[in-house]
Amino acid sequence: MAVAAFTWRHNRLAVLDQRLLPRQIKYTLCRTHQDVAEVIRNMSVRGAPAIGCVAAYGMALAARNSQPLKRAADLLKAARPTAVNLAWAVDRMLKVPPSKFLEEARRITREDLAVNKAMARHGARLFRKNSVVLTHCNTGALATAGVGTALGVIGEAFKQGKVKKVFVDETRPYLQGARLTAWELVQMRIPHELITDNMAAHFMNTEKVSAVIVGCDRVAANGDTANKIGTYGLAVLAKYHGVPFYVAMPTSTLDLKIKSGKDIPIEERSSDEVVNWRGIQIAPKQTKARHPAFDVTPARLITAIVTEHGVVKPQDLKKWIIRKP
Repeated sequence: MAVAAFTWRHNRLAVLDQRLLPRQIKYTLCRTHQDVAEVIRNMSVRGAPAIGCVAAYGMALAARNSQPLKRAADLLKAARPTAVNLAWAVDRMLKVPPSKFLEEARRITREDLAVNKAMARHGARLFRKNSVVLTHCNTGALATAGVGTALGVIGEAFKQGKVKKVFVDETRPYLQGARLTAWELVQMRIPHELITDNMAAHFMNTEKVSAVIVGCDRVAANGDTANKIGTYGLAVLAKYHGVPFYVAMPTSTLDLKIKSGKDIPIEERSSDEVVNWRGIQIAPKQTKARHPAFDVTPARLITAIVTEHGVVKPQDLKKWIIRKP
């Protein structure tokens, strides 16, 4: 991808404002950790791995600006509560001396890129030639340090001649699929068709869908997975239609402290993001909307989880991952 989700420039963090895509490419320059917390909170940057990387640079800015590090860490971690990579990256930064913060942030970014490349290689083995793949939300380079998680797997499988077409859920209400995933697939020259979220069952029933693959924001020890709202329903549909349902998970997204999905905190965002679109009111002014940003897919609906170490069954995740380096 020629366009990066974030980049460190001249001792400042430049963050791509993904709210403006695909119409405009514009970067926000973050000079303080408060600026970083805001671009995370307002979803200029999104995707669990990217949020973690950006938060790490936020801590580097806090140290550079001689800010209280515990306070900076708390502010950054509160920006979005569901994606565990955020807290994971901030806590990791606090384990090194402040003088090493920038070096550590860069290390986290390099590691994420390497992890994504490894997941792509492992995940591509799950697909056969001429596969039709359905995906939800955005899990590409825009959501990570590069390559992507689920979309990275799709990209690698396409390079190997295994993917014929991708169905892209538009992903209401923020339209990450329509605005971001479709845009990335155009850049990669991968054939795709955009569908509204409520079309998935129809196409599973009337056309051959070989597999569904999605990313994740937090995975519990038992394999229950939190991801963008709508993922749970998609997993139910896949189960009914006999379609394999895969989750791409960097191990930094696994939260062994949480036993099951019922304990994963679910971020509830503003009603305005549902009843308005780019300043246009699409529902009566008196109408209030619910807006959970994520839902939880039970492990029993997940066929397999793709990690940087290989592919694992959800029920084996905890004991399998503990044995990995």
